[in-house]
Amino acid sequence: MKKVLVLGKIHNAGLQILRDAPDVEFTELAEHVPEIFDHLPETDAIIVRMTKINQEVVDAAPNLKIVARHGVGYEAVDVDALTARKIPLALVGNVNATAVAEHTLAMMLAMAKKLVAYDNATRDGNFKIRDSFSQTELLNKKVLVAGFGRIGREVAQRCAAFGMTVLISDPFVSAEDVKKAGYEPVEDFHKALPDADYVSIHVPKTPETENLITAKEISTMKDGAFIVNVSRGGMVNESDLCEALSSGKLAAAALDVFDPEPPEANNPLFKLDNIVISPHCGAFTVECGQRMAEVCARNVLAVFDGKLDPSLVVNKDIL
Repeated sequence: MKKVLVLGKIHNAGLQILRDAPDVEFTELAEHVPEIFDHLPETDAIIVRMTKINQEVVDAAPNLKIVARHGVGYEAVDVDALTARKIPLALVGNVNATAVAEHTLAMMLAMAKKLVAYDNATRDGNFKIRDSFSQTELLNKKVLVAGFGRIGREVAQRCAAFGMTVLISDPFVSAEDVKKAGYEPVEDFHKALPDADYVSIHVPKTPETENLITAKEISTMKDGAFIVNVSRGGMVNESDLCEALSSGKLAAAALDVFDPEPPEANNPLFKLDNIVISPHCGAFTVECGQRMAEVCARNVLAVFDGKLDPSLVVNKDIL
């Protein structure tokens, strides 16, 4: 009997795939609980959302054959520890790009239309806020998209549909490929900041991208520009962002991610009315949740059958 440990809530469709599989049983645990170590000695596979899979976890699981990540980011997973044991780290592929891209555009529109402030004002009886004419349009604005992977491409497509000029910054994608897609390539992200009305971040979190936007970068941006981060917390320095929003240097910001997560209840950003926030839920639509859970379950079963898709594996060298 193969034993699967599911860390964090996933859609029942993925669990049903495991239920229907012969000689497979699974155990569900909440995120970040110490009870994980009670189960690891007999665990053959882990499906994980955000729980850290570190060296200690890997060492405690002698039968581990796969870690299936419920998403596409994997900064909470010690890939080197897995690779040393020849354990694949499998992701879900392109199943969440649409959901995250839609969330990005929703946040951009919420900022441009001041939906949070207008909602609060209307509830408080301030119907005359409409006479402020303080909403703006996306049409003819320039958006700088950092990262032209699966999600960045979907965001670019939607921004273009709203009549925006789309600038793409990605050192791993050629200028020719960006132009073929119909967008404007930029060689240097930092040099492109002064030209952007919106900056939207879609790059993985690495030592090179952490603090991608700080007070230094913000100082070069247009007065009244907008920032969106649906990637990972720590890409935008929260303290510097708070200062820029408070001073009016930036018109607004939208964050789906924080550092740490969950954020502290007294986070000073939460006191501002020119920020849109959500609980790292960009990919958590009903449809995407089902797709991610199903892919995770199928990745686990594929490893048991020796048929794991290499395109979904991070540490491909072990295959």
